[in-house]
Amino acid sequence: MSSLFGTDGVRGLANGLITAELSMKLAQAAAVVLGNTGPRTGLRPAAVIARDPRISGDYIAAAMAAGLASAGVDVFDSVIIPTPAAAYLAADLGADFGVMISASHNPAHDNGIKFLAFGGLKLTDDLENAIEEELTRPSPRPIGAGIGRIHRFADAEDRYVAHLLSSLQHRLDGLTVVLDCAHGAASACSPRVFEDAGARVIVIGADPDGLNINDGYGSTHMGTLQAAVIAHKADLGIAHDGDADRCMAVDNLGHVVDGDQIMAILATALDAAGKLRDRTIVATVMSNLGLKIALGQAGITVMETAVGDRYVLESMREGGYTLGGEQSGHVILADFATTGDGILTGLHLAAEVARSGRTLAELAAVMVRLPQVLINVKGVDKTIASTHPIIQDMVQQATNDLEGKGRVLLRPSGTEPVMRIMVEATEMEVAQRIASTIADAVLLHASADESAVMAAGVQP
Repeated sequence: MSSLFGTDGVRGLANGLITAELSMKLAQAAAVVLGNTGPRTGLRPAAVIARDPRISGDYIAAAMAAGLASAGVDVFDSVIIPTPAAAYLAADLGADFGVMISASHNPAHDNGIKFLAFGGLKLTDDLENAIEEELTRPSPRPIGAGIGRIHRFADAEDRYVAHLLSSLQHRLDGLTVVLDCAHGAASACSPRVFEDAGARVIVIGADPDGLNINDGYGSTHMGTLQAAVIAHKADLGIAHDGDADRCMAVDNLGHVVDGDQIMAILATALDAAGKLRDRTIVATVMSNLGLKIALGQAGITVMETAVGDRYVLESMREGGYTLGGEQSGHVILADFATTGDGILTGLHLAAEVARSGRTLAELAAVMVRLPQVLINVKGVDKTIASTHPIIQDMVQQATNDLEGKGRVLLRPSGTEPVMRIMVEATEMEVAQRIASTIADAVLLHASADESAVMAAGVQP
């Protein structure tokens, strides 16, 4: 696994990790690894570049464009559009690859660089490693006509909006929708799409100033949207994150509808229409057990993957499945997108409300979420915590005690010395008791810091 690339590109503090110098070098390395992968025979390689509105995006985009052009790549600059728009436009244009500059739901001081392979697909680990290895080699220096040009992709948003609207089979006339754009990349196009689809739209969190992205708004701050839905007596609310690849919702009663519930609603609708391939969806091991129970009762299979939308996407491509996603709101509708698309997901969720004539609260009732407790135990040796016989015995005993009406998941974090303990049960008190007991055992038997054990009051 690459050391520079994380689970979703290169991400970190702008002008800390993500400097202009690194941005240019990454662009030049990507030009070598990802250039000439498309069908543009006899033409220079081409790349679509886009960003969210955070302030550091200006210098990073400029450095990336300069690096790509200096390496002989024609650049189509889409300016501020969502990540799924960059993926769609890279595929629609037939570009060799795409670049999205965003730190997603992170605060404004962070930024990130995400590459998209030919067709708008996420990079494999091998491609990420190849780009990082290329950083150690001299950059290509074409001259004269071999140098790339930088074009303003003037109709980028129009093409993406038209694509989204073309995916709908039912308009949103009569619906009132509150959109929370997180002061992010969806601020311009999401309201436009929902209005063009026929909805009455109330917009919040759509005044980006470069510094307020994800600040009190968006899919990680749902309270603002909940209040707005109630205040406006709306049919539903849709929340995006900074780069708009997520969709979380709020029903007409002001309750949060998460990614699992959205998948349950869309899965049953697609299945009823005969459009759910193999009557199967793909979700991660962190999805609520209620999703599996609800869809199992409807005859729909839930295939599980490791945590991360890239693993969901890989499984979906391998099996040719229609629908997949994560509890966090990364929902993939594979007939229309190569990645999670928060605007697309919100549109189709709203369309099902309009088509069915039922409220979102009624639709969401197809799935009953089991009480879920997640405890992060910090400062532990993840290898010991994952293999210690006493801890494993406790997990197995708790699983047996739940008798199929809950589950226990012990998972190491992929980025920090943390063990995540997730427990689901029919009663919150039971889930909390089991999770706390296992967390104490992890801290006792796998702590990398004896003082942490003492501070927690865990007795040997």
